[in-house]
Amino acid sequence: MRILLPFLTCATLFAQTDPPKSWIDPDTGHRVIRLTDEPGSASLYFNQNGYTPDGKKLVYTTPNGISTFDLETRAVKQVVSGRVRIIEVGHKSQSVFYTKGGAVFVTDVETLDTHEIGQLPPRGSVVTVNADETLLAGTYTEAPGPAGNAYASPQRPAQGSDQAAQSHPLDQPANKGQMMEQRLAAHIPMGMFVMNTKTGEIKTIHKSTDWLNHLLFSPTDPTLLMFCHEGPWHKVDRIWTIHTDGSQITKVHTRTMTMEIFGHEFWSADGKTIWYDLQTPRGEDFFLAGYRVDTGERTWYHLQRNEWSIHFNVTRDGKLFCGDGGDPGQVAHAPAGEWIYLFRPELIANRGGLDKSDDKGLISSGVLRAEKLVNMSKHKYHLEPNVSFSPDSSWVIFRSNMFGPTHVFAVEIARSSAMF
Repeated sequence: MRILLPFLTCATLFAQTDPPKSWIDPDTGHRVIRLTDEPGSASLYFNQNGYTPDGKKLVYTTPNGISTFDLETRAVKQVVSGRVRIIEVGHKSQSVFYTKGGAVFVTDVETLDTHEIGQLPPRGSVVTVNADETLLAGTYTEAPGPAGNAYASPQRPAQGSDQAAQSHPLDQPANKGQMMEQRLAAHIPMGMFVMNTKTGEIKTIHKSTDWLNHLLFSPTDPTLLMFCHEGPWHKVDRIWTIHTDGSQITKVHTRTMTMEIFGHEFWSADGKTIWYDLQTPRGEDFFLAGYRVDTGERTWYHLQRNEWSIHFNVTRDGKLFCGDGGDPGQVAHAPAGEWIYLFRPELIANRGGLDKSDDKGLISSGVLRAEKLVNMSKHKYHLEPNVSFSPDSSWVIFRSNMFGPTHVFAVEIARSSAMF
């Protein structure tokens, strides 16, 4: 991803009415660029695939639909128009999946060929597509919730959705904690289903009165689906996996102390590891935890309070992590955590002479060595930045309202030689 943009000084940076196109962060020495021009544009949720399989294009949302940003040429192209709700970008084809008017659609971002896949079930939503693009997965409620249809689609609202029309669709709700308590206590009967992308056929694979949410297919195994039991994190066993035939429901993490919380789970690019935020207990001790789905092996990387992030992500080769920080109002109550971070993982050497193979239940421990990339003190964290790495691992891409309206930005991992 090579982007050549004019260098700006501090004076010109803050004198502009429009957000600047490029600057060097004076606190970190890293170059930051603005990728999108449309106010209200946003990159996808941190664990949704937002890049085409060839690694050339970023897919993002706007108030008027879905567009692509060419990471080499900087060309912008609108590929879907109108009020839609994005699912994610396919892992196999140059296609973006989304819902509109109660149906699921797919559009080729190159040719713009579009077709309807199928109709959603009543009070249902689809949120993820599998590795070979043969199945979509989602949930439905069997009856309206205690506030009518407000709980009918418990997945997060997305840009341009009907649910989002009354407020900015990317912001955290002001009463999120109360809403989650009420929704968990309601025990509304739900179903988890898969939809065939060729025929639109729907098959229910799991039913529960737990709040099923945050479904996410493995990026490599088309039969493996991750999901969560949603609710206040200290009250739920959050992270699970299930196969698309409804078998092998597996709990990923078991709580070992009161107020231990874990969540904001995401896949490694090779589909071998589920990573997630772990706090033992909540708001006191912070880890990025990893679970190998094939062996059950675990790795925990420790972080300092100010380095904790709302969301984390990982490069395709698994060598680097990034995080979007948080303000003092977040769960870590970090006094100085408003940064975009780069993390280099470092395992702690085993000096005790114990062979780990003697006890496969032992957790591999390490630390994340943090480097600050962007000062986010002007960012209002009711909008989650939702960091991700560019496919070539040279940039961290995020959304921000630091200049007012939301735009998509990228920060270069290599430190710039040009300084203020």
